[in-house]
Amino acid sequence: MRRHRRAKIVATLGPASSNPDMLAKLFRAGADVFRINMSHTSQDRMRELVAMIRALEKDNDRPIGILVDLQGPKLRLGTFNGGSVELHKGDTFTLDTETAPGDKTRVLLPHPEIFVATKPGHTLLLDDGKVRLTVLEADAKHIATRVEVGGRLSDRKGVSVPDSTIPFSALAEKDRSDLEAALEAGIDWVALSFIQRPEDIAEAKKITRGRAAVMAKIEKPQAVTRLAEIMDLADALMVARGDLGVEMPLERVPGVQKQMTRQGRWAGKPVVVATQMLESMINSPVPTRAEVSDVATAIFEGADAVMLSAESAAGQYPAEAVAMMNRIAEEVEHDPTYRSIVTAQRAEPEATGADAIADAARQIAETLDLSAIICWTSSGSTGLRVARERPKSPIVALSPNMTTGRKLSLVWGVHCVVTEDAHDLDDMVNRASRIAFKEGFAKAGERVIVVAGVPLGTPGATNMLRIAFVGSDADHTD
Repeated sequence: MRRHRRAKIVATLGPASSNPDMLAKLFRAGADVFRINMSHTSQDRMRELVAMIRALEKDNDRPIGILVDLQGPKLRLGTFNGGSVELHKGDTFTLDTETAPGDKTRVLLPHPEIFVATKPGHTLLLDDGKVRLTVLEADAKHIATRVEVGGRLSDRKGVSVPDSTIPFSALAEKDRSDLEAALEAGIDWVALSFIQRPEDIAEAKKITRGRAAVMAKIEKPQAVTRLAEIMDLADALMVARGDLGVEMPLERVPGVQKQMTRQGRWAGKPVVVATQMLESMINSPVPTRAEVSDVATAIFEGADAVMLSAESAAGQYPAEAVAMMNRIAEEVEHDPTYRSIVTAQRAEPEATGADAIADAARQIAETLDLSAIICWTSSGSTGLRVARERPKSPIVALSPNMTTGRKLSLVWGVHCVVTEDAHDLDDMVNRASRIAFKEGFAKAGERVIVVAGVPLGTPGATNMLRIAFVGSDADHTD
Protein backbone atom coordinates (compact mmCIF):
# COMPACT_ATOMS: atom_id res chain seq x y z
CA MET A 1 0.00 0.00 0.00
CA ARG A 2 1.80 3.07 -1.28
CA ARG A 3 1.32 6.39 0.53
CA HIS A 4 1.07 9.54 -1.56
CA ARG A 5 2.92 11.67 0.98
CA ARG A 6 6.36 11.69 2.58
CA ALA A 7 5.54 12.56 6.21
CA LYS A 8 4.47 9.58 8.30
CA ILE A 9 1.51 9.25 10.67
CA VAL A 10 1.69 7.74 14.16
CA ALA A 11 -1.66 6.66 15.65
CA THR A 12 -2.05 5.93 19.36
CA LEU A 13 -4.10 2.86 20.27
CA GLY A 14 -6.67 2.86 23.05
CA PRO A 15 -10.27 1.98 23.88
CA ALA A 16 -11.51 3.42 20.56
CA SER A 17 -8.93 1.56 18.45
CA SER A 18 -8.04 -1.77 20.00
CA ASN A 19 -9.75 -4.33 17.78
CA PRO A 20 -8.56 -5.80 14.46
CA ASP A 21 -11.28 -4.08 12.38
CA MET A 22 -10.43 -0.60 13.66
CA LEU A 23 -6.69 -1.26 13.32
CA ALA A 24 -7.26 -2.13 9.67
CA LYS A 25 -9.33 1.04 9.18
CA LEU A 26 -6.57 3.17 10.73
CA PHE A 27 -3.94 1.56 8.51
CA ARG A 28 -6.02 2.04 5.37
CA ALA A 29 -6.69 5.65 6.39
CA GLY A 30 -2.95 6.32 6.58
CA ALA A 31 -1.40 5.16 9.87
CA ASP A 32 2.21 4.03 9.36
CA VAL A 33 3.18 3.42 13.00
CA PHE A 34 1.03 2.41 15.96
CA ARG A 35 1.81 3.78 19.43
CA ILE A 36 1.05 1.83 22.59
CA ASN A 37 0.99 4.08 25.66
CA MET A 38 2.12 2.08 28.70
CA SER A 39 0.65 4.71 31.04
CA HIS A 40 -2.76 3.21 30.19
CA THR A 41 -1.93 -0.29 28.89
CA SER A 42 -1.13 -3.50 30.80
CA GLN A 43 1.64 -5.77 29.58
CA ASP A 44 -0.87 -8.46 28.62
CA ARG A 45 -2.90 -5.98 26.60
CA MET A 46 0.28 -4.67 24.97
CA ARG A 47 1.09 -8.21 23.80
CA GLU A 48 -2.42 -8.60 22.37
CA LEU A 49 -2.09 -5.33 20.47
CA VAL A 50 1.32 -6.33 19.09
CA ALA A 51 -0.16 -9.62 17.85
CA MET A 52 -3.02 -7.78 16.12
CA ILE A 53 -0.63 -5.35 14.42
CA ARG A 54 1.60 -8.18 13.21
CA ALA A 55 -1.46 -9.96 11.77
CA LEU A 56 -2.43 -6.74 9.97
CA GLU A 57 1.13 -6.42 8.71
CA LYS A 58 1.01 -9.93 7.28
CA ASP A 59 -2.36 -9.33 5.61
CA ASN A 60 -1.06 -6.20 3.86
CA ASP A 61 2.50 -7.40 3.15
CA ARG A 62 3.87 -4.08 4.40
CA PRO A 63 6.14 -3.40 7.41
CA ILE A 64 4.27 -1.57 10.20
CA GLY A 65 6.13 0.08 13.05
CA ILE A 66 5.19 -0.34 16.72
CA LEU A 67 6.17 2.38 19.19
CA VAL A 68 5.88 1.59 22.90
CA ASP A 69 5.77 4.76 24.99
CA LEU A 70 6.97 4.22 28.56
CA GLN A 71 5.22 6.07 31.39
CA GLY A 72 8.38 7.47 32.97
CA PRO A 73 8.74 8.66 36.56
CA LYS A 74 5.56 10.25 37.88
CA LEU A 75 5.95 12.88 40.59
CA ARG A 76 2.78 13.28 42.65
CA LEU A 77 1.57 14.93 45.85
CA GLY A 78 0.05 13.03 48.76
CA THR A 79 -3.60 13.31 49.84
CA PHE A 80 -5.67 16.01 51.52
CA ASN A 81 -8.23 16.01 54.32
CA GLY A 82 -11.53 16.05 52.48
CA GLY A 83 -9.83 15.24 49.17
CA SER A 84 -8.94 18.78 48.10
CA VAL A 85 -8.04 22.32 49.18
CA GLU A 86 -8.28 25.78 47.65
CA LEU A 87 -5.02 27.75 47.41
CA HIS A 88 -4.99 31.52 46.91
CA LYS A 89 -2.36 33.83 45.50
CA GLY A 90 0.01 35.02 48.22
CA ASP A 91 -0.63 32.03 50.54
CA THR A 92 2.31 30.21 52.08
CA PHE A 93 2.21 26.50 51.29
CA THR A 94 4.65 23.83 52.44
CA LEU A 95 5.61 20.52 50.82
CA ASP A 96 7.08 18.12 53.37
CA THR A 97 7.81 14.50 54.25
CA GLU A 98 4.99 14.11 56.81
CA THR A 99 2.59 11.31 55.87
CA ALA A 100 -0.49 12.87 57.49
CA PRO A 101 -3.17 14.11 55.05
CA GLY A 102 -2.60 17.67 53.88
CA ASP A 103 -4.56 20.88 54.40
CA LYS A 104 -4.45 24.42 52.99
CA THR A 105 -1.01 25.00 54.56
CA ARG A 106 0.90 21.79 53.71
CA VAL A 107 0.91 18.41 51.96
CA LEU A 108 3.14 15.34 51.63
CA LEU A 109 5.61 15.25 48.75
CA PRO A 110 6.84 11.61 48.72
CA HIS A 111 9.88 12.29 46.55
CA PRO A 112 13.01 13.03 48.64
CA GLU A 113 15.02 13.63 45.46
CA ILE A 114 13.03 16.83 44.82
CA PHE A 115 13.99 18.26 48.22
CA VAL A 116 17.67 17.74 47.37
CA ALA A 117 17.44 19.50 43.99
CA THR A 118 15.19 22.45 44.88
CA LYS A 119 16.55 25.90 45.73
CA PRO A 120 14.98 29.26 46.71
CA GLY A 121 13.61 31.03 43.66
CA HIS A 122 12.75 27.80 41.81
CA THR A 123 9.25 27.30 40.46
CA LEU A 124 7.05 24.29 41.26
CA LEU A 125 4.06 23.51 39.04
CA LEU A 126 1.15 21.43 40.36
CA ASP A 127 -1.70 19.77 38.45
CA ASP A 128 -0.33 20.35 34.92
CA GLY A 129 0.71 23.90 35.75
CA LYS A 130 -2.71 25.04 36.98
CA VAL A 131 -1.16 25.93 40.38
CA ARG A 132 2.23 27.67 40.46
CA LEU A 133 4.48 28.03 43.50
CA THR A 134 7.74 29.88 44.10
CA VAL A 135 10.21 28.27 46.51
CA LEU A 136 11.13 30.44 49.52
CA GLU A 137 13.16 27.96 51.56
CA ALA A 138 14.19 24.34 51.04
CA ASP A 139 15.92 21.65 53.08
CA ALA A 140 15.89 17.85 53.20
CA LYS A 141 12.39 17.68 54.75
CA HIS A 142 10.54 20.90 53.88
CA ILE A 143 9.99 23.15 50.89
CA ALA A 144 8.32 26.41 51.88
CA THR A 145 6.64 28.18 48.95
CA ARG A 146 4.53 31.20 48.05
CA VAL A 147 1.46 30.63 45.88
CA GLU A 148 1.81 32.65 42.66
CA VAL A 149 -1.20 31.18 40.86
CA GLY A 150 -3.87 29.61 43.05
CA GLY A 151 -6.60 27.10 42.44
CA ARG A 152 -8.17 23.91 43.69
CA LEU A 153 -5.68 21.15 44.45
CA SER A 154 -6.83 17.57 45.00
CA ASP A 155 -5.27 14.23 45.94
CA ARG A 156 -2.30 12.81 44.06
CA LYS A 157 -1.94 15.67 41.56
CA GLY A 158 1.25 15.80 39.52
CA VAL A 159 4.31 17.91 40.36
CA SER A 160 6.64 19.48 37.79
CA VAL A 161 10.00 21.04 38.64
CA PRO A 162 11.08 22.98 35.53
CA ASP A 163 14.07 24.70 37.18
CA SER A 164 15.61 21.60 38.78
CA THR A 165 17.40 18.56 37.43
CA ILE A 166 16.12 15.75 39.62
CA PRO A 167 18.70 13.04 40.40
CA PHE A 168 16.65 10.02 39.37
CA SER A 169 16.57 7.67 36.42
CA ALA A 170 14.11 8.21 33.57
CA LEU A 171 13.30 4.50 33.94
CA ALA A 172 11.20 3.74 37.00
CA GLU A 173 10.73 0.14 38.13
CA LYS A 174 7.49 -0.11 36.13
CA ASP A 175 9.28 1.22 33.03
CA ARG A 176 12.02 -1.39 33.26
CA SER A 177 9.47 -4.17 33.52
CA ASP A 178 7.38 -2.73 30.66
CA LEU A 179 10.48 -2.29 28.51
CA GLU A 180 11.59 -5.89 28.94
CA ALA A 181 8.07 -7.12 28.13
CA ALA A 182 7.93 -4.90 25.04
CA LEU A 183 11.32 -6.10 23.81
CA GLU A 184 10.24 -9.72 24.25
CA ALA A 185 7.08 -8.93 22.24
CA GLY A 186 9.24 -7.66 19.37
CA ILE A 187 8.34 -3.96 19.22
CA ASP A 188 10.39 -1.60 17.05
CA TRP A 189 10.64 1.73 18.86
CA VAL A 190 10.61 2.63 22.55
CA ALA A 191 9.92 6.21 23.69
CA LEU A 192 11.42 7.45 26.96
CA SER A 193 9.34 9.93 28.95
CA PHE A 194 10.59 12.84 31.08
CA ILE A 195 14.25 12.45 30.20
CA GLN A 196 16.54 15.17 31.52
CA ARG A 197 20.03 14.25 30.31
CA PRO A 198 21.87 12.03 27.80
CA GLU A 199 22.62 9.46 30.52
CA ASP A 200 18.90 8.57 30.51
CA ILE A 201 19.21 7.48 26.86
CA ALA A 202 22.41 5.54 27.55
CA GLU A 203 20.68 3.66 30.35
CA ALA A 204 17.84 2.57 28.07
CA LYS A 205 20.25 1.56 25.31
CA LYS A 206 22.07 -0.76 27.70
CA ILE A 207 18.79 -2.58 28.21
CA THR A 208 17.60 -2.61 24.59
CA ARG A 209 20.98 -3.74 23.19
CA GLY A 210 19.82 -2.98 19.66
CA ARG A 211 16.57 -4.92 19.95
CA ALA A 212 14.58 -1.70 19.50
CA ALA A 213 15.39 1.87 18.51
CA VAL A 214 15.23 4.47 21.29
CA MET A 215 13.22 7.68 20.93
CA ALA A 216 13.80 10.60 23.30
CA LYS A 217 10.65 12.48 24.28
CA ILE A 218 11.61 16.10 24.80
CA GLU A 219 9.17 17.43 27.39
CA LYS A 220 11.38 19.05 30.03
CA PRO A 221 13.43 22.27 29.83
CA GLN A 222 16.48 20.36 31.06
CA ALA A 223 16.29 18.13 27.98
CA VAL A 224 15.96 21.16 25.67
CA THR A 225 19.12 22.61 27.23
CA ARG A 226 21.05 19.42 26.47
CA LEU A 227 19.35 18.63 23.17
CA ALA A 228 22.55 18.20 21.14
CA GLU A 229 23.97 15.65 23.59
CA ILE A 230 20.69 13.76 23.77
CA MET A 231 20.42 13.71 19.98
CA ASP A 232 23.87 12.16 19.71
CA LEU A 233 22.67 9.09 21.64
CA ALA A 234 18.99 8.83 20.71
CA ASP A 235 17.75 7.21 17.50
CA ALA A 236 14.84 9.67 17.17
CA LEU A 237 13.17 12.60 18.94
CA MET A 238 9.59 13.36 19.87
CA VAL A 239 8.44 16.94 20.44
CA ALA A 240 6.13 16.12 23.37
CA ARG A 241 4.35 19.45 23.41
CA GLY A 242 1.89 18.62 26.21
CA ASP A 243 4.27 18.41 29.14
CA LEU A 244 6.73 20.75 27.44
CA GLY A 245 4.00 23.40 27.46
CA VAL A 246 3.51 22.87 31.19
CA GLU A 247 7.17 23.18 32.16
CA MET A 248 8.07 26.16 29.99
CA PRO A 249 6.09 29.18 28.77
CA LEU A 250 3.65 28.09 26.06
CA GLU A 251 4.91 30.75 23.68
CA ARG A 252 8.33 29.10 23.62
CA VAL A 253 7.06 25.69 22.48
CA PRO A 254 6.69 26.48 18.74
CA GLY A 255 10.27 27.72 18.60
CA VAL A 256 11.53 24.59 20.35
CA GLN A 257 9.53 22.48 17.87
CA LYS A 258 11.22 24.18 14.92
CA GLN A 259 14.64 23.90 16.55
CA MET A 260 14.19 20.17 17.16
CA THR A 261 12.80 19.49 13.69
CA ARG A 262 15.77 21.17 12.02
CA GLN A 263 18.40 19.66 14.29
CA GLY A 264 16.91 16.20 13.76
CA ARG A 265 17.01 16.75 9.99
CA TRP A 266 20.65 17.84 10.12
CA ALA A 267 21.55 14.81 12.23
CA GLY A 268 19.60 12.45 9.99
CA LYS A 269 17.39 11.28 12.86
CA PRO A 270 13.58 11.11 12.73
CA VAL A 271 11.53 13.75 14.58
CA VAL A 272 7.91 13.17 15.61
CA VAL A 273 5.65 16.14 16.43
CA ALA A 274 3.02 15.14 19.01
CA THR A 275 0.18 16.28 21.27
CA GLN A 276 -3.13 18.03 20.52
CA MET A 277 -2.57 18.13 16.77
CA LEU A 278 -6.26 17.46 15.96
CA GLU A 279 -7.57 17.60 19.53
CA SER A 280 -11.08 18.75 18.65
CA MET A 281 -11.56 15.55 16.61
CA ILE A 282 -11.87 13.63 19.86
CA ASN A 283 -15.50 14.78 19.82
CA SER A 284 -15.96 16.34 16.38
CA PRO A 285 -15.78 14.82 12.88
CA VAL A 286 -13.88 17.89 11.64
CA PRO A 287 -10.90 19.74 13.15
CA THR A 288 -10.53 23.46 13.75
CA ARG A 289 -8.76 25.62 11.17
CA ALA A 290 -6.01 26.29 13.69
CA GLU A 291 -5.41 22.55 14.15
CA VAL A 292 -5.16 22.03 10.39
CA SER A 293 -2.65 24.86 10.27
CA ASP A 294 -0.68 23.30 13.15
CA VAL A 295 -0.36 19.95 11.36
CA ALA A 296 0.51 21.73 8.12
CA THR A 297 3.27 23.73 9.83
CA ALA A 298 4.90 20.54 11.09
CA ILE A 299 4.77 19.07 7.57
CA PHE A 300 6.14 22.26 5.99
CA GLU A 301 9.01 22.17 8.50
CA GLY A 302 9.95 18.69 7.30
CA ALA A 303 9.00 16.66 10.37
CA ASP A 304 9.35 12.93 9.77
CA ALA A 305 6.05 12.13 11.45
CA VAL A 306 3.01 13.69 13.08
CA MET A 307 1.19 11.90 15.88
CA LEU A 308 -2.38 11.44 17.06
CA SER A 309 -2.91 10.76 20.77
CA ALA A 310 -6.40 10.79 22.30
CA GLU A 311 -7.85 11.51 18.83
CA SER A 312 -7.20 7.91 17.75
CA ALA A 313 -6.99 6.27 21.20
CA ALA A 314 -10.21 7.43 22.84
CA GLY A 315 -11.98 9.74 20.38
CA GLN A 316 -15.26 9.24 18.59
CA TYR A 317 -13.66 9.56 15.12
CA PRO A 318 -10.31 7.70 15.14
CA ALA A 319 -10.25 6.69 11.45
CA GLU A 320 -11.51 10.11 10.37
CA ALA A 321 -8.70 11.79 12.36
CA VAL A 322 -6.07 9.66 10.61
CA ALA A 323 -7.66 10.33 7.22
CA MET A 324 -7.73 14.07 7.91
CA MET A 325 -4.06 14.08 8.86
CA ASN A 326 -3.31 12.11 5.70
CA ARG A 327 -5.15 14.66 3.53
CA ILE A 328 -3.41 17.60 5.19
CA ALA A 329 0.02 16.04 4.58
CA GLU A 330 -0.77 15.27 0.94
CA GLU A 331 -2.03 18.80 0.30
CA VAL A 332 0.98 20.46 1.99
CA GLU A 333 3.46 18.36 0.03
CA HIS A 334 1.81 19.41 -3.24
CA ASP A 335 1.90 23.08 -2.28
CA PRO A 336 4.25 25.15 -4.48
CA THR A 337 6.11 26.53 -1.45
CA TYR A 338 6.75 23.16 0.19
CA ARG A 339 9.73 22.13 -1.92
CA SER A 340 11.47 25.50 -1.51
CA ILE A 341 11.11 25.38 2.29
CA VAL A 342 12.40 21.80 2.56
CA THR A 343 15.29 22.53 0.20
CA ALA A 344 16.30 25.67 2.11
CA GLN A 345 16.74 23.61 5.29
CA ARG A 346 19.08 21.07 3.70
CA ALA A 347 22.35 20.64 5.58
CA GLU A 348 25.72 20.05 3.99
CA PRO A 349 26.57 16.33 3.80
CA GLU A 350 28.90 15.06 6.46
CA ALA A 351 32.38 13.99 5.38
CA THR A 352 31.50 10.31 5.03
CA GLY A 353 31.13 8.05 2.03
CA ALA A 354 27.49 7.33 2.92
CA ASP A 355 26.56 11.02 3.01
CA ALA A 356 28.45 11.79 -0.17
CA ILE A 357 26.63 8.96 -1.97
CA ALA A 358 23.23 10.04 -0.55
CA ASP A 359 23.81 13.65 -1.64
CA ALA A 360 24.98 12.54 -5.09
CA ALA A 361 21.97 10.24 -5.50
CA ARG A 362 19.60 13.14 -4.80
CA GLN A 363 21.39 15.46 -7.21
CA ILE A 364 21.51 12.87 -9.99
CA ALA A 365 17.86 11.96 -9.49
CA GLU A 366 16.85 15.62 -9.70
CA THR A 367 19.09 16.42 -12.69
CA LEU A 368 17.89 13.42 -14.70
CA ASP A 369 14.32 13.50 -13.32
CA LEU A 370 14.58 9.86 -12.23
CA SER A 371 11.47 8.05 -11.05
CA ALA A 372 12.82 6.78 -7.73
CA ILE A 373 15.87 6.34 -5.52
CA ILE A 374 16.15 2.66 -4.60
CA CYS A 375 18.23 1.94 -1.48
CA TRP A 376 19.46 -1.51 -0.57
CA THR A 377 19.83 -1.28 3.20
CA SER A 378 20.54 -3.93 5.80
CA SER A 379 20.54 -1.82 8.97
CA GLY A 380 18.45 1.09 7.67
CA SER A 381 21.30 3.60 7.74
CA THR A 382 21.31 4.08 3.94
CA GLY A 383 17.59 4.84 3.97
CA LEU A 384 18.09 7.33 6.80
CA ARG A 385 20.91 9.18 5.03
CA VAL A 386 18.97 9.44 1.76
CA ALA A 387 15.85 10.62 3.64
CA ARG A 388 17.99 13.34 5.27
CA GLU A 389 18.42 14.83 1.79
CA ARG A 390 14.62 15.17 1.35
CA PRO A 391 14.82 14.32 -2.38
CA LYS A 392 12.02 15.05 -4.87
CA SER A 393 12.12 11.47 -6.10
CA PRO A 394 10.41 8.79 -3.98
CA ILE A 395 12.67 6.69 -1.75
CA VAL A 396 12.22 2.91 -1.87
CA ALA A 397 14.21 0.98 0.72
CA LEU A 398 14.85 -2.72 0.03
CA SER A 399 15.96 -4.76 3.01
CA PRO A 400 16.27 -8.42 3.88
CA ASN A 401 15.41 -7.55 7.50
CA MET A 402 11.79 -7.09 8.56
CA THR A 403 13.00 -5.26 11.68
CA THR A 404 14.71 -2.68 9.46
CA GLY A 405 11.54 -2.19 7.43
CA ARG A 406 9.49 -1.63 10.57
CA LYS A 407 12.01 0.86 11.92
CA LEU A 408 12.02 2.81 8.63
CA SER A 409 8.21 3.08 8.70
CA LEU A 410 8.75 6.17 10.88
CA VAL A 411 11.22 7.87 8.52
CA TRP A 412 10.27 10.66 6.11
CA GLY A 413 9.59 9.52 2.56
CA VAL A 414 10.82 5.93 2.91
CA HIS A 415 8.67 3.19 1.39
CA CYS A 416 10.19 -0.10 2.57
CA VAL A 417 9.91 -3.47 0.89
CA VAL A 418 11.27 -6.55 2.62
CA THR A 419 12.98 -8.85 0.13
CA GLU A 420 15.82 -11.35 0.23
CA ASP A 421 19.29 -9.88 -0.13
CA ALA A 422 20.71 -9.51 -3.63
CA HIS A 423 22.99 -12.28 -4.89
CA ASP A 424 25.24 -10.03 -6.97
CA LEU A 425 25.30 -6.60 -8.59
CA ASP A 426 23.16 -7.59 -11.55
CA ASP A 427 20.54 -9.11 -9.27
CA MET A 428 20.65 -5.98 -7.12
CA VAL A 429 19.90 -3.69 -10.06
CA ASN A 430 17.40 -5.98 -11.80
CA ARG A 431 15.40 -6.67 -8.64
CA ALA A 432 15.40 -3.00 -7.68
CA SER A 433 13.94 -2.14 -11.09
CA ARG A 434 11.29 -4.87 -10.89
CA ILE A 435 10.21 -3.85 -7.39
CA ALA A 436 10.04 -0.16 -8.37
CA PHE A 437 7.72 -1.18 -11.22
CA LYS A 438 5.63 -3.54 -9.11
CA GLU A 439 5.17 -1.01 -6.29
CA GLY A 440 4.08 1.71 -8.73
CA PHE A 441 7.13 3.99 -8.49
CA ALA A 442 8.34 3.59 -12.08
CA LYS A 443 6.94 2.65 -15.47
CA ALA A 444 8.60 0.62 -18.18
CA GLY A 445 11.24 2.72 -19.96
CA GLU A 446 11.77 5.07 -17.03
CA ARG A 447 14.98 5.22 -15.02
CA VAL A 448 15.77 4.79 -11.33
CA ILE A 449 18.96 5.19 -9.34
CA VAL A 450 20.13 2.32 -7.15
CA VAL A 451 22.13 3.02 -3.98
CA ALA A 452 23.88 0.22 -2.12
CA GLY A 453 26.92 -0.93 -0.25
CA VAL A 454 29.50 -3.31 -1.65
CA PRO A 455 30.27 -5.95 -0.40
CA LEU A 456 26.55 -6.72 -0.26
CA GLY A 457 24.95 -6.96 3.16
CA THR A 458 27.62 -4.92 4.92
CA PRO A 459 25.84 -2.47 7.28
CA GLY A 460 26.87 1.16 6.86
CA ALA A 461 29.03 0.57 3.77
CA THR A 462 27.04 2.73 1.31
CA ASN A 463 29.47 3.23 -1.57
CA MET A 464 27.74 2.52 -4.90
CA LEU A 465 25.41 4.30 -7.33
CA ARG A 466 23.89 2.81 -10.47
CA ILE A 467 21.37 4.28 -12.91
CA ALA A 468 19.08 1.62 -14.32
CA PHE A 469 16.29 1.42 -16.88
CA VAL A 470 13.04 -0.21 -15.87
CA GLY A 471 12.47 -2.78 -18.58
CA SER A 472 9.27 -3.83 -20.29
CA ASP A 473 9.47 -7.18 -18.47
CA ALA A 474 9.62 -5.48 -15.07
CA ASP A 475 6.30 -6.98 -14.04
CA HIS A 476 7.91 -10.40 -13.60
CA THR A 477 7.82 -11.50 -9.99
CA ASP A 478 11.01 -12.06 -7.97
